[in-house]
Amino acid sequence: MVLSPAASGPPAGDGTGEHTPLLSVDRLVVRYGAAVALDDVSLEVGRGEMVALIGANGAGKTTLLNTLSGIITASSGAISCRGRLAHVPEGRELFPDLCVDDNLRLGAWKAASRDPADVYELFPKLRDLARRRAGYLSGGEQQMVAIGRALMAKPDLLAIDELSQGLAPNVVQEIGRYLVRLNADAGLSVLLVEQNARLALELCSRAYVLETGRIAAEGPSSHLKEQPAVQRAYLGGHVAT
Repeated sequence: MVLSPAASGPPAGDGTGEHTPLLSVDRLVVRYGAAVALDDVSLEVGRGEMVALIGANGAGKTTLLNTLSGIITASSGAISCRGRLAHVPEGRELFPDLCVDDNLRLGAWKAASRDPADVYELFPKLRDLARRRAGYLSGGEQQMVAIGRALMAKPDLLAIDELSQGLAPNVVQEIGRYLVRLNADAGLSVLLVEQNARLALELCSRAYVLETGRIAAEGPSSHLKEQPAVQRAYLGGHVAT
């Protein structure tokens, strides 16, 4: 799979020589009873950035997104988001008995407009499926609806949990290109939480590696791809430059 990441660099500056990230997570701790799910996690996403968070199943990736969205309450630490965040949950979580159009409009329940025209322009396939029940769609079509529903909230940051889950590689490639287009054309920031490290590092210019609730590595994706530990754990061995 070859996907060109958007031309996004480090977090944008504020004109004073210091950057002000769109999303800042500082020393976040989340516990489930006595078990620590996230331990001293810090990360940033700048305006116009595509940032990946990779890690194995059970590393705490979904816990982090649920905490950012307010579904889970942190034990300590700080979260600052200088814009609107929209969350695409793991498993899509659509309303299966509602049609595509209704699922999309529900994403705009706080927005001034509920017209899904922009989503249909991004995902033309959904226009033809507008009156079909979401439960009868393919996995790729459902993922498009889930992303489109989040976009209806007019977010500054799109946080996506397991984009590739249960999807064929060609479908993942297609949806990945839509995300790159959104980032490049609209300046939408993306936090891609993904178990498929190869996909995430191809799409995003910068990444964090989460292992057992802690950030184990971070940096430019091109640099992380060359790290032996990342290659062994997430990329199936050596990756040619």
